[in-house]
Parts: sequence; C-alpha cells; structure tokens
Amino acid sequence: MSSPRFNSDLVKRLSKQFGFTECGISKADFLETEASRLELWLQNKFHGEMHYLENYFDKRLDPRLLVPGAKTVISLLFNYYPEIQQDPATFKIAKYAYGQDYHTVLKDKCLQLLDELRLLLGNIEGRVFVDSAPILERAWAERSGIGWIGKHGLLINKKQGSFFFLAELVLDLECEPDGKIKDYCGTCTKCIDACPTEAILPDKTLNASKCISYLTIELKNEIPQEFDGKMKDWIFGCDICQDVCPWNRFSSQHNEPRFDVKDELMSMQKSDWLELTESSFQKVFSKSAVKRTKFKGLMRNINFLNKT
Repeated sequence: MSSPRFNSDLVKRLSKQFGFTECGISKADFLETEASRLELWLQNKFHGEMHYLENYFDKRLDPRLLVPGAKTVISLLFNYYPEIQQDPATFKIAKYAYGQDYHTVLKDKCLQLLDELRLLLGNIEGRVFVDSAPILERAWAERSGIGWIGKHGLLINKKQGSFFFLAELVLDLECEPDGKIKDYCGTCTKCIDACPTEAILPDKTLNASKCISYLTIELKNEIPQEFDGKMKDWIFGCDICQDVCPWNRFSSQHNEPRFDVKDELMSMQKSDWLELTESSFQKVFSKSAVKRTKFKGLMRNINFLNKT
C-alpha cells in the first residue's frame, strides 16, 4: 500500500501532465469556519435569485456527504488568461468565456487524471467537480495552500494572479495535506474601489445580487434600472476586479488550444453586437459558456447597455 506522502507527490506530478498549473491537497472534513459565513451571506440575500445556493447547505460544507468515505480534497488550478483581448471600445465578455466551455474541457482532464491514478494505485472511489456541484471550491483551494481569498472573493495565486479555473477531485485516497498560506492583499483596496456597482464589501464579502456577472448571466428578469450607466459595456460576466488586481501582473498566456478565442469574436464591434442574429450567435458561441445566457438573454444585456 502506498503512503499518503507518495500519493500526494503522485497526484501533483500527474496534475501537471494534464496542464494544471497548481495542485493543493486538503483533508476532507467539515468547513466549520465557512458555515457561519455562508449562513449569514444567504440570510442577507446576497445571492439574489440564485436560489439553488440555498439547497444542500450541509453538503456544501462537508465533501464526505458528496463522496461517502472521502478522505482527501484535491484542488486544481487551470490558467485561462488569453493572448489577445477584445477592443476596449466594444461590448465585452469575461475572458473566461473566450474559448470553449470550461466545464467540458476541465472535466475531461479531471477524469483522465482520476483514470491515471486508478491505473497506478488501484481502485479509488471519488468524484470530479468543475463548478458543477454544491462544493465550496475557493474555500478548499485556500485550505490547500494554492492561494488565498482576495477582497473580491476570488482565489489569488502568487505566481499567476486569479485568471484561472478551479476544479476538485474528492477521493477516498489517503494523501498528505498541505497547509494554508497567508493573505497577501495587505491594505490594497483596488478591487473594491473599481467595482462600478459597489458589489464588493470591505470584509471579503461579495453582494452577488449587485455584481455585473450576476446581472448579465444569473439574473433571468430585466436588469434593474439602478444599474443604468454602471455596467461599463459588459454583456457577459465582468473582469473589472481582476483587471485592476496587482497580482494579475503575473498572468501569462494559457496553453490550452480549446480556450483560444475565435477570430469572429475578436473582430466584433458594437454595431456587430447590435445586429447579432440568433444564427450568428449559435455559430460564434457554439461551444462557449456564453450560450448559458441564450440569445435572448445576451440581447437583453446588449439592449440595456445600448439605451444608456
């Protein structure tokens, strides 16, 4: 039987082979500190209309309820920072949505990683998660030491900033856990100061109901008029708090071809967005996370901005 240290070293070595830039390991346990924060966040209605976040409260805090017998949570980072970016004068989408939908790309990689571990170590029970289940991925990533939670509520890594995806493997494999690192945000408040809708609160809390990402993706009703003139041309997601973060000066181009941006998207000016047809939408965003809004939702966002 392999030792916990051997298993941890193996997991980290294999994760790099599948393109993950960081890998951290935690003991599968109850997230006691996060329990009260999550409860208060929900009580304050900061989740807006994302009522699904009210479900499975216990499972969000204890991965052993998601995977019976779980011993380890493996947290993984995957870089998505693009080589080129949109013209700042056009309507904008978040950089994570430039290429193919990350859910599919990363889940494939995680499943391959799990298959390889099973090949080398024998039967392992577990599940992979890519923003697809009630699991507090940023809390586990922070606990594993691959970053800290910034004031904008996102995970920051010292080597590459915050433009990365998170994924997790929850396994019954015994591994040697890593430890947390310190918070390196210091007195910086650039993300708080830059948020045009004042969604970022001083205590590392995000009022998601005011976040541009929520308004352009999760909100299904009309965008409230209180945000008229505050959306800064974002029509799908928002990168403002990340763009101003000093740690993202370390961001470097990703090396995943499936995250490369289409020429059609890069060339689109405001007039092209305004004249977008449903058939063009299906073509440009055929495998993109942007399809989550559907054509109707994206045009709602564009039209809201165009009248301001």
